[in-house]
Amino acid sequence: MSAAKCPICGRPATADRNPFCSARCADVDLHRWLSGGYVVPASEDAEEVRDDDDEA
Repeated sequence: MSAAKCPICGRPATADRNPFCSARCADVDLHRWLSGGYVVPASEDAEEVRDDDDEA
């Protein structure tokens, strides 16, 4: 079985920083979350449903 790879750089993950290989890669990931780099795409249908709920 192969070792898990760091999602940022692809190096093998370490046990103390799992799933990352280093503190730097963990910080890069945190920055992406905090700056809005990771976004769940939404469809326009979801927006219409949300707007309908606000009117009630």
